[in-house]
Amino acid sequence: MFKLRRYLAGHYVECVLAPLFKMLEALLQLLVPLAMAQVIDVGIPARDSGYVLAHGALLVGMGVFAWGISVTAQFFCSKLAAAFGTALRDDLFAHVLSLSRADVERIGRASLTTRLTNDSQQVQDGLNMFFRLILRSPFVTLGTVVAAWVVDGVEGAALLAAVLVSFALVMGFMRVTTSRYRQIQRGLDEVLLRVAENLEGVRVLRAFRREPDERASFAEAAGTVRDRQVSTGDVSALVNPLTYVAINCGLIALLWLGGVQVDVGHLTQGQLVALVSYVSQALVELLKLTNLIVLLSKASACAHRLNEVFETVPSMADGTREAALVPGEPALSFDDVSFTYAGGAGPALSHVSFELPVGGTLGVIGGTGSGKSTLASLALRFYDVSDGAVRVGGTDVRELTRPSLRRVVSLVEQGAQLFSGTVASNLRWGRSDAGEKDLEAALATAQAAGVVAGKDGGLEAPVEQFGRNFSGGQRQRLAIARTLARRPGVLVLDDASSALDYATDAALRRAVARDCAGTAVVTISQRVTAVRQADQILVLDGGRQVGLGTHEELLASCPVYREICESQLTPEEVAR
Repeated sequence: MFKLRRYLAGHYVECVLAPLFKMLEALLQLLVPLAMAQVIDVGIPARDSGYVLAHGALLVGMGVFAWGISVTAQFFCSKLAAAFGTALRDDLFAHVLSLSRADVERIGRASLTTRLTNDSQQVQDGLNMFFRLILRSPFVTLGTVVAAWVVDGVEGAALLAAVLVSFALVMGFMRVTTSRYRQIQRGLDEVLLRVAENLEGVRVLRAFRREPDERASFAEAAGTVRDRQVSTGDVSALVNPLTYVAINCGLIALLWLGGVQVDVGHLTQGQLVALVSYVSQALVELLKLTNLIVLLSKASACAHRLNEVFETVPSMADGTREAALVPGEPALSFDDVSFTYAGGAGPALSHVSFELPVGGTLGVIGGTGSGKSTLASLALRFYDVSDGAVRVGGTDVRELTRPSLRRVVSLVEQGAQLFSGTVASNLRWGRSDAGEKDLEAALATAQAAGVVAGKDGGLEAPVEQFGRNFSGGQRQRLAIARTLARRPGVLVLDDASSALDYATDAALRRAVARDCAGTAVVTISQRVTAVRQADQILVLDGGRQVGLGTHEELLASCPVYREICESQLTPEEVAR
């Protein structure tokens, strides 16, 4: 947790005031047994009701004052913890967004979700309790030992021995449980992954009637976490009883020795009562300290996981140049590009080269697993190439800032993702200042004007989570309109019309060609009809480039392309 101290910057006043007010409260608590001893030794033997009432009023006043101090300390602790948690989560989320797709896949999305939510909350709670008790509990414990020593040295020694034994037990258990809590948090990652997969794939799950199997799989993951928590809880549960035993052994020794001291007149009854009260206070504070140690063990394990994320250096360094399309230079070019995924059995793309001029069109076609979507990811620099270079406007994308690159090059993927809000708020994701006419023009080009017109509210029609109140084809058209609204220099459509019927797909292609004349368009599809009118067609097979040319040239020179055409078109259409 020490590495996260930077998030306390700007809140040093609360860092000082919170524990100081707790110490002041503890000081008042330590004075209570002394006041009671005076009442027992002076007021009651003398039957002086005024003395007793005066000390009673003093105790009440101290209690009220201590309550006010405690509330003030709690306020500062809560304010500090809330500010710490907010800054921590903001920075953590920003750092996660700076990671590449490969970095996120290596850590795991479920694990990142757990760290952003559960782990950060555990650290925040640990910090809150730390500032509430880190000075108060040790101060009260030491204070009780010192006060007991002042009353009687022998009694103080007995209490000190009990406190040292208890403290050694607490630290020993902390060393044992911290690593166990890390295992528990990793188990929570697995549980969250199961939940996310089943919620997102609920239709597939039901279609294949896999509910019993998934319930069993979830029960196994949750059971593992349960077993770890139970075993760790069994260990942690020993701390309080052992603390009770140690302190009560000290109390027995104190009463035994104290009784002898009272008999010989070296100790008064009031002093013995005060000593017993101090032992009780020490017991309570040690139990609080024990619970704090357990909480800090959890927080320490979670802080370690958060630091793992912060220490993950983004595998792709941002460039310094601004992306722009330059006259005379290709809008997008691949120069002998090869790429292999981390842990992949072989290259996903191998020696791919092409140039797409400004305003030109490129079709990319190939079988499943041929590397079409990988090509789109490299154009947007979601990954860095293994060999070769991807250039936008004649500049290597590794030299460009990613925000400027993605203003020039826009991607629409097959799995259209909408966000809760309104149609207008979704369309303005890429261009927040887009006017209503711009949005309507983008909708018309994307063949989505009728979709919006059929919804109550038009552009202000609500969009539910993940766009579930729209069909798959409607979501794809809205996703295309969202991208068109930002007026990109290079538009990459990665099977973006797969959910559209042939007539709508054809109308969409005509509208894009008409309304986006200055935009370089890359159409990735398995449909020949979607790419055959492109200026160039790139044919991929197993990640290798096996053809590049027009529809007619490839029919004559590329057997793979001709085979694809013959599998989708009639002989007359192929000949025509």
